[in-house]
Amino acid sequence: MSTRNLRRIERLENGDRNRKQPAADYSWVQDATRDAYVWVTNHTKTWNEHWQEEGRPDPYEPFPRWPYLACLFALFSLERIIWILKSRDMMVTWVCVAYLTLEAMKVPRRGVLFQTQKEEKVKQLIKYSKVLYEMQDARIKKAYPLLKPLNMQSDMSLEFAHGGKITGIPGGANQIRSYHPWGYLNDESSFQPDAGECYNEALSAVSGKIIFNSSAYPGWYADVCRGIVRNEEE
Repeated sequence: MSTRNLRRIERLENGDRNRKQPAADYSWVQDATRDAYVWVTNHTKTWNEHWQEEGRPDPYEPFPRWPYLACLFALFSLERIIWILKSRDMMVTWVCVAYLTLEAMKVPRRGVLFQTQKEEKVKQLIKYSKVLYEMQDARIKKAYPLLKPLNMQSDMSLEFAHGGKITGIPGGANQIRSYHPWGYLNDESSFQPDAGECYNEALSAVSGKIIFNSSAYPGWYADVCRGIVRNEEE
């Protein structure tokens, strides 16, 4: 066979491989992001600012495969409104952020709102989302590109090219009224004086998932979690 024909066959084979690769990548990405637990334990990493004090080998590690984390991720798909009483070092805030980040990343024009008492804490939650995005497999980032690079995005938001967006806001029921997101996370609700009013606003503004998450402290949130205050949707 002539050299010319061999080169022609090689070009055809390379073209066939190039056509098959995007399809293979698409299938792999769909499997890797089929649910949040699979994504965080296999295809991205969390960030631990206390890694040296805790004797960890690296500040970036996949989520641990703790059984209660799998149950918590599963719970998110079962209920519209989630109430969580946590203790420290359980990674519950990371879990909430990861679940909502994946939703905003995968679904075009899906909006998510993070709220906690102080603006600096909200920036930290947005940073969690950005770490999860940056540390994931390059094939997933290619499938779900950002509107602009991370270093050019606001400390208070994460925006995707398809219109999905995560926005952070400080505490206050009046902060919610100008938004109509699919998902809403209120973090450390026990320490927000108007968490109850935030909940009422969220019922009207949020079309999908509502998550309240906090360590224990006396007040409205503790009463809600113990059934002393009724959920208005019941």
